[in-house]
Amino acid sequence: MNVKPILDAEPVEDPNAMLEKALMEEFLKEKGYSLEGLKGLSAELAEKLMKEASQYASLKLEEVEARAKFVKELQDSASPLEK
Repeated sequence: MNVKPILDAEPVEDPNAMLEKALMEEFLKEKGYSLEGLKGLSAELAEKLMKEASQYASLKLEEVEARAKFVKELQDSASPLEK
């Protein structure tokens, strides 16, 4: 198989990327920091905070996905009743 890059095509961004970033910013804000403010911290502390923020965002994204799946299952199971 020969794969060629598509010229003049915009990269496709992960649909959850904006939500993930917002969740990370939320976590940092609760801790009294911001993404921009991490630049002024020691590399060790900034890395620690980013790891924690990433874990927080991952857990929240899993929660959102689980809720969406649950709602879809409810909608799918209700469909025969509406017919």
